[in-house]
Amino acid sequence: MKRMTAALLGSIALFVSGAVFAASGGLQIQADDIGGVVRGPSGPEAGVWVIAETDELPTRLIKVVVTDDQGRYLLPDLPDATYSVWVRGYGLVDSDPANAEPGATLNLTAVKAPSEAEAAQYYPANYWFSLIEVPDKSEFPGTGPSGNGINPRFKTQQDWLGHLKESCQFCHQLGTRATRELADIGDSIEAWDQRVQKERDADDMYRGDLAKARINGRIMSNNMTQFGRRRGLEMFADWTNRIADGAIPKEAPERPSGLERNLVLTIWDWADGLFLHDMSVSDKRNPTVNAGGRVFGVANHSGVVASLQPETGETDLHKINGLSGEWNMNMNNHTSTMDEKGRYWMSNTGATEGPNHEFCTDGRLSPYAANFPSPGRGGRFVTVFDPATGDSEATPVCFGSHHLNFTHQGSKLFFSGDTQVVGWIDTKVWDETKDAAKSIGWCPTVIDTNGDGKITPDRTQWNEITTGGDGGEGAVASSESEVGEIDPSKDTRITGFHYGMGMSPVDDSYWVAKYSPTVPSGILRVDIGSNPPETCKTEYYEVPMGDDGSYEAFNTRGVDVDAEGRAWVAFGTGQIAKFDRSKCDVLNGPTATGQHCEAGWELYDTPGPKLQGTDVGSDYFYLTWVDLHNTLGLGRNVPIFPGSSSDMLLAFLPDEEEMLELRVPYPMGFYTRGIDGRVDNEKIGWKGRGLWATYSNQPPWHLEGGEGEYLKMVKFQLRPDPLSN
Repeated sequence: MKRMTAALLGSIALFVSGAVFAASGGLQIQADDIGGVVRGPSGPEAGVWVIAETDELPTRLIKVVVTDDQGRYLLPDLPDATYSVWVRGYGLVDSDPANAEPGATLNLTAVKAPSEAEAAQYYPANYWFSLIEVPDKSEFPGTGPSGNGINPRFKTQQDWLGHLKESCQFCHQLGTRATRELADIGDSIEAWDQRVQKERDADDMYRGDLAKARINGRIMSNNMTQFGRRRGLEMFADWTNRIADGAIPKEAPERPSGLERNLVLTIWDWADGLFLHDMSVSDKRNPTVNAGGRVFGVANHSGVVASLQPETGETDLHKINGLSGEWNMNMNNHTSTMDEKGRYWMSNTGATEGPNHEFCTDGRLSPYAANFPSPGRGGRFVTVFDPATGDSEATPVCFGSHHLNFTHQGSKLFFSGDTQVVGWIDTKVWDETKDAAKSIGWCPTVIDTNGDGKITPDRTQWNEITTGGDGGEGAVASSESEVGEIDPSKDTRITGFHYGMGMSPVDDSYWVAKYSPTVPSGILRVDIGSNPPETCKTEYYEVPMGDDGSYEAFNTRGVDVDAEGRAWVAFGTGQIAKFDRSKCDVLNGPTATGQHCEAGWELYDTPGPKLQGTDVGSDYFYLTWVDLHNTLGLGRNVPIFPGSSSDMLLAFLPDEEEMLELRVPYPMGFYTRGIDGRVDNEKIGWKGRGLWATYSNQPPWHLEGGEGEYLKMVKFQLRPDPLSN
C-alpha cells in the first residue's frame, strides 16, 4: 500500500469574511462547506476519504471527498443540516464521527488499523473474492460425478471460470461480508448448499400495491449444480473456511492519488423496497437534455419507475402502463435511456400482453416479417414514460429487449436482448403514426461469408453458427467449437444472446457483446444499410486465441463506441479492451467467423488482484459507457467502466493509457451496472456536470449496513483540485 504524507500543516485560523471562511494553507471554507485537516500518527493523512452524512433531509444524504497531499479536505455544497463526519482509508479503521454544520472548520484524527486483518475489512469485495481457489487446469475436461466431480460440459478451466464469474457476479458482488462469512453453524458444505437454495421475502413493494417480492434461490441453486454440485459447493466452502480461519487478501488496494483525489461523491437513498437495475439522467447524444431535472430508475418486476430530485432529495414512484393502457404490475423493465424530448424509454425483458403481434410474422404487413419472421413469444412491448405529463405508453415490438441506445443521426432506438435478430424502433415514425408495423424493424445477424458484399435473401441457403442457449444472464460457458464446416459459397447466420450495446457516432453501426456462451465470446457489428432488411450485414470478432487454445479474455459484457469509431469492451474476466476495426485486413469472406482480426484488439489488465492461481482478474466489468461530451471533466471520448465488484467506476484515458479508480468507499457494496452523464449548467465548470450511477445490488442487504439498507444514487464530479469549492 502506498502512503503519501507531507509536512505537518500548521494550526488553522478561522477568518470570517462575508460568506467565506479563509484558513491557512490555501483552504477556504464557504458557508455551505465543511473543511479541515486529517492527521494520523505520522502526520497529515493523504488520499483518505472524509465522509459526511445526514438524515435531516427528505432522504439520507452522503458527501465524500479525498484529502490532498497535506491531509486537507473540503466538503462542498452541503445543504443546511447537521452532519456526522468521519475518516475512512486504506490502512485505517473508521474514526469516531464528529458532528458539524456547513461553514465549520473541522480537523479530524485518522485511526491506524491495529492489524492487517482489521484494515482488510474496508477492502473492496473483489480483494476477498480473489482468495477463492478454482480447480487446476489439469482437471479439465471434467469427468462428472463418478470422476472428479466437474461437469463434463466444462472442457477447460476457462469454462469453469466463465461460469463462476458470470453466474455468480451478474447479480451481486462476491466477497462482501454477507457472502464471505457463514452465519450457519456446522458443516460448511451443507451451509452453502442451504444458502444457495434460500428464498428471501423482501419488504412490501410500491406502497403495498404489490404482493411480496421474492428473490428466488432456484437461480443460485441451478448455477451451483452446473459446476457439478458437490465440487462447486466444496470450492465455496473452502473459501469461506479459510477466511474464517484468518485468511486475508494478499494485496491491498492503493489509496487515491493524482486526479482521483479530485473526486466529489454525492449519494442519496432512493427507492425504498425496490430493486433498481439501471437509471438515466439525459440524452447521451446531448447531455444538456433534462438539465437540473430528476433522475429516473427502472425497477425490475414491479411496473414502476423511481425518481429522485437531486436539488431537494425528494423521491417518487411512477406507475408504467402496458399495451392495454393499464398499469402492468408484472412488467420487468430492465434498462433505460432518454430521448431529445426528455422522455424515458425502457426495455422490457419479461411481461407480454396477448398473442404475438401479427405484423411480426405476416410478410404482407411488414417487410421484416417477410425477410425473417419473428418467433412467437406473446405480445412483446417496450415502454416510454414522459416526465412532463406523467403519462406512459407501450410500443409493440417483435424482438427481445435488454439494453438500448439511440442512433446519433435520426431517431432509431436500437435494442439488444434477442438471440436471433437486432431490433429497433423509429421513434419519430411511432410518434407520428402510432403504427407499429411502420415503426419497428429487425434483421437477423448474418455474416457475408461468401464475400459478395450482400446477404443472400434465401435463408435456407445460410450456414448456421449456433452459439448456445436462448440467452439470458447466467448462461453456462462452453468452449466447444462454435464454427463447423463453412460452405464458402453461402452466407452464415450467427446466433447468441446480445447483451451490452452501443451505437457508433461515426456511421450509426450497432455494436453489441455476444454474451452467450461466455467462452468464447466476442462482439458483433451490424450495419443495417440504406434499405433494411435487404441491406443488413453482420460482422463478428472474437477475442484472440493463444497457442494453447485459451482466450485472452472472455465473458464479453459491455460495448460502446467512441467518436473515432473504436469499440471499447468490458469483460467479466476483469479486463477491458479497445477494438479498432480499421486495423482489420479481412471484414467478410469465409474466414470472417471470429478469429480473423487479431490486430484490431488491444487488451488491458485492470487494477486489483487475480483469482488465486489464475490469470483472471477478480473484478467484474458490467457494461461500457464512453463519455463523448466531457460530462465528467476528463475530456471527450473517455471510456468508463463500472467495476461492479470493486466499488468503483474505472476511467481509461486513451492517450495516456492511464486508469483512474473512482472509488465509492461508503457504503461498501457499490455494485453498479450502467452509467449516464449530464451537463446541468455549462457556465459553472465542474459543479455543472457529472456522471450518475445507482447501486444495483440484488439483494440490497448485501450492502454495508445489512438489512434495511436502501439502494442509493451516486453522482460523480471531478473538480480541478481536492480543495475546489
